[in-house]
Parts: sequence; structure tokens; C-alpha cells
Amino acid sequence: MLKVWIVGAGGQLGTAINDVLDPLDAEVFNTDKEELDITHTDEVISFGEINRPDVIINCAAVTDTALCEEQPELAYRVNALGARNLSIVARKTGAKIVQLSTDDVFDGLSTTPYSEFDDTNPRTVYGRSKRAGENYVKEFTHKHFIVRSNWVYGKGDNFVNSVLEKAGSQKQLSVAADQFGSPTSARDLGRLILYLIGTNEYGTYHATCKGTCSRYEFAEEILKLADRNIELKPVPARESELASVRPAYAVLDNFILRIIDVYEMPDWRASLEEYMEEWKNKGGIG
Repeated sequence: MLKVWIVGAGGQLGTAINDVLDPLDAEVFNTDKEELDITHTDEVISFGEINRPDVIINCAAVTDTALCEEQPELAYRVNALGARNLSIVARKTGAKIVQLSTDDVFDGLSTTPYSEFDDTNPRTVYGRSKRAGENYVKEFTHKHFIVRSNWVYGKGDNFVNSVLEKAGSQKQLSVAADQFGSPTSARDLGRLILYLIGTNEYGTYHATCKGTCSRYEFAEEILKLADRNIELKPVPARESELASVRPAYAVLDNFILRIIDVYEMPDWRASLEEYMEEWKNKGGIG
């Protein structure tokens, strides 16, 4: 049976992978920072050598962009050195490794979608620390899948759940109309990752749901599917109630997935509808 080590298992992507993974297909080791600190090299290597995973999926990261700017050492310890330590284990044990990354490795100044072959140029500490993590994975391992995505939502703290929370307590919401991306379901991303680990198609991938929208359009669709009737106000990102230090243009082109024709991501609206249906069935609880 395949042994899969999910690092950062308590986050929205780690949770989603566990939700879509068939327990009959794999023995899963779930760890989070409470069980194992990936910044401690010896602990990570010891865990890996004892458990001998076939696949390591690194979902662990400091993703709060403001926190990364305030505490760059923390960002680099987790996002870069953590990835390095897991890569050392992957090399020692011969495991495949999946490194989750982000559109923040780009500068957001483009007007066309970024492909895997475009040069990175991060403008934030978060983006630079994630690029450093990517580089460590490339340096230490050859059986790697670097998966960049954006605007990911699932169980936990994200744009969808923030919009729903605010919609329940206020009559108007100001949302950025000048930030663009591709809303991506954590479950759909998890399904892609589980597909990739069954292949030898190593390399860097962009993986987002199909289609592009602004934050404002994304919020419109969320509220429509939630049957919430509040006033939405389109504003510049700096005036948004849900603002974050993110690239203005965060659209990724799933170029490699398309040209090797191995996997097709669903449309973002269809994925959001699936998520919101489940949200309603749980009584509107995120």
C-alpha cells in the first residue's frame, strides 16, 4: 500500500486531500506543526526515516502576507527551510514530493496569464519565501511536483468564508474590482495532486480552476449561491474590506497540464457551486 505523508494536514488543502483520498488506496501519515515542526531538520529526517513515505505532500506554509512582511525570518524558516528539510527526506528515502506553491512568485504586472515558463519576480516576502522553497525542492530532489495555484478555498480561513461571514453581519461589503485570479476549490486541487502522484510526470505545474474573474465578481457569485442579499460595492484593492497584499493580476495558465493532456481542471463556477451546495447542506457552516 502506498504510504503518503501529508504535511500541514490541518490546513484547508491538507483537509481536502484527506477528504478525497480513498483510505483503501493509501496509508496516510498526517502531521501538523503540533506533531512535527518542519523547521527542525533532525526531527523531520528522523520522522521520514522511521516511516519511509512513498510520497510527501507539503501543504505547510505561512500564507498570511502581512505576517510574512512583519516576520520575514518566520516566513523563510517555514516556507523555504521547511521545504528544504522535506526535500532532504524525499532524497534519502526515494520518495516523490509535492510542493504547494503560489501565484505570488510572479509580480502581478502582466496582462496575460502566467505560464510555467515565465520568469518569476516576487514582490512580497511571502512570494520570495515560496520561490525559495521551490528552488530547494528542485535542488534536492528530481522526483518532484511543484504545484502553483491561487485563490484556493475550502474548510478554513479564505475569501469565500470571509465573504459569507461578513454577509451574515452587515448590509454592505466593499470588494476589490481590480484584483484578478481563478478561484480554485481545495478539493479539485487535491484531486489533481492525487492524480499526479500516480504518474512520473515530474516538474512544475500551474493548477487552477478554469476561468478568470475579479474579487468583486467572485464575491457576487458567492452571495448569489448563498442566497444572501447584501449590497456589494466595487472598490480599488486598497479600499477593500477583504484586502490583502497580493498581486493585482494573479491569473495562471495551466499550460503544462494542457500540452501534455493529462488532466483537466473544472470551471471555477461549477466548483464553487459544488462547495456552496455542501455549505448549505451543513446549515451554512464553513
